[in-house]
Amino acid sequence: MSGSGVPAVAFDSVSRLFGEVRAVDAVSFEIADGEFFAMLGPSGSGKTTCLRLIAGFEQPSSGRVLVHGEDVSGVPPYARDVNTVFQDYALFPHMSVGENVEYGLMIRKVPKDERQRRAEEMLALVKLDGLYARRPSQLSGGQRQRVALARALINHPRVLLLDEPLGALDLKLREAMQQELKSLQRKVGITFVYVTHDQGEALAMSDRLAVFNHGRIEQIGTPAEVYDHPATEFVAGFVGQTNLVEGYLGQRLGGFPGRYSVRPERIRIVAPDTPHDSSTAAVDGVVRGITYLGATVRIAVAVEAGGEVDVVEQNLHGGDGSALRAPGTPVRLLVERRHVQALPERA
Repeated sequence: MSGSGVPAVAFDSVSRLFGEVRAVDAVSFEIADGEFFAMLGPSGSGKTTCLRLIAGFEQPSSGRVLVHGEDVSGVPPYARDVNTVFQDYALFPHMSVGENVEYGLMIRKVPKDERQRRAEEMLALVKLDGLYARRPSQLSGGQRQRVALARALINHPRVLLLDEPLGALDLKLREAMQQELKSLQRKVGITFVYVTHDQGEALAMSDRLAVFNHGRIEQIGTPAEVYDHPATEFVAGFVGQTNLVEGYLGQRLGGFPGRYSVRPERIRIVAPDTPHDSSTAAVDGVVRGITYLGATVRIAVAVEAGGEVDVVEQNLHGGDGSALRAPGTPVRLLVERRHVQALPERA
């Protein structure tokens, strides 16, 4: 990340209203220059509207959007030093791959020889060497996405906006493209602002992420901070799987009355009466069922304190779990107290 100190993007109490609907509600945050920043949330949470506010496709109802310190309110999209990559690629089918990539340079009246040279350089950067003359219809989905990236990057924008760019790809290709995008961002060194509803994607790719809900930001932090220390019940449930516990069970695990989040992979299943020290909470129960997930297994345990707790284990031994995980088996659950995260009381 750049040491200039001026954020690449800043929102200052920004709201965007559509009639009575507050799509974005008094949002403030900063994105550092050179950062890979993800905006994560369900449909209708405000993340895409924020992206459109940065791009200039929407204007704030109140507040300010700043790009590299400049208030861009009223500045049209073409006059902003940003570019956008969309989920549907938005390539011109009648143009070759190279012509698609060159399009922004053509609009700027860059000479043809220089356009072609820079387009070929950009295609090499996204690993599409030799495909200049092809049509988009002759490419795979992953290749078309790379063309869209090359077209967005050829003008060297200081901020690249990506609106669910991998949503149309199958799982394996999406995972491969996640790594390629992150590697590309490090190589070109520009700010990436990435919108997604996929929490795994946001955790895998971003330097920091903002979790959106009902037009507001519930939490901003690194992937580890957001996952390990969720600030709210919504974040705990939306970013990964969790057990939300309260009442007597919450007191047993957390040590004090309250509401807590406990990630299922942080819980160990042991035999009943297994000893433990004061840094570990214990609760006894009975296995209700087991779900085989390939690389992992999920075990549901009905606990004596009331309710049910999910445990996720790596499937290290094959099959669907040992005899200790068989339904009806009495077990003890152990969890280190540092993994029991307190949550604020409901408003």
